[in-house]
Formats: sequence, C-alpha cells, structure tokens
Amino acid sequence: MGFASNHTVNAPRMWNATTSRRRFLTTALSSGVLAGCSSSATRAGKLYASNRKAAPDFTLTDANGSRVKLSDYKGRVVLLNFWATWCGPCKIEIPWFIEFEQTYNNRGFAALGVALDEGGWKAVKPFITQKGMNYPVVVGNDSVAELYGGIDSLPTTFLIDRDGGIASTHVGLVSKSEYQAEIVHLIAS
Repeated sequence: MGFASNHTVNAPRMWNATTSRRRFLTTALSSGVLAGCSSSATRAGKLYASNRKAAPDFTLTDANGSRVKLSDYKGRVVLLNFWATWCGPCKIEIPWFIEFEQTYNNRGFAALGVALDEGGWKAVKPFITQKGMNYPVVVGNDSVAELYGGIDSLPTTFLIDRDGGIASTHVGLVSKSEYQAEIVHLIAS
C-alpha cells in the first residue's frame, strides 16, 4: 500500500473560512453533537492493516518556504493533525505532539501539523514560535481538507502507518494516553 495519488498544491489557496464554518455549523447542528473544538471526541474505529485506506498525498510549504510532501514520510508512523490557532482543544493537544516528537522521532515517528487558519502564515508563524513546536507545520487549504473527506471539525487527527495507510482517525479532543498507545502500537508493528 502506498500513499494515494499526489496532489501538489501550487497556489496558496487559503482556507475558505465562511464555507468551512457554514459546513461545520450545519454538520454540528444537524447531528446535535459539537465534536470539534470541544472536549468531547468522536472517533472512527481503528482499522486493521488489511483494511486501511491509503492516506491521500499532498505537497504544501512550511514556514521557511520548503516543500513538505506527505509521501516523503513513508516508512514512518505519522500523526497528521489538522488544527488552527483559535481552536481550544488544539492548544491542549499541541504540547502532547511536541512531546511525542521528542520521544518517538528516533523510533520512526513524525508529527505533521496542517494549520487551517484563514490568516495563513501571519497567524500561524507567531503561534509556532510561542508554543515551541518542534515538528513541521504547513498551512493547509480547502483542496487538502477535501482530500481527507472535508475537515468539518478541529482538531482532526489521522494516525498513518509506515506503509501510508490510515490506521485511525480522531475528530475532536481525545486523551494523550490514547494517542500514545496507538503510536507505540504502530511503531512496534
């Protein structure tokens, strides 16, 4: 299994906040549950290796202008986190991800943040510095969000196995211990 076809995002098309917020509110109100940017979490089941769907590939740029391509992480366990600077639960998770990057990086793990702030790098760069984020962060857009089924709630996090398959999906805030257990399991697999 490999990463799904490459989708290079050349133009810095910014996150469409109006459309995204409208989609988010419609989904949240129609389901009666506000999972993202809250302390409650919903989760897609953990998938056995044989049932895992390939993580869609994409290329975006980091704060230094370097290209970051998801498929370049093949062979590593990847925590792919869609977040925003204004998202309360995201602010809770980020220190955990910093710790995971420090603890597991030499064991084949990598965290990758995809910021969905409408202010782009103007909002994201100071936040990265303030939080001391030690893992790559890119600014995402509608195209990348759609590759992952449309990101309707933040945070939304995908754990991707060494072969590029999506092992689990988390929408909303989940516990640090749950992430850690899944990371350790995937590293050992």
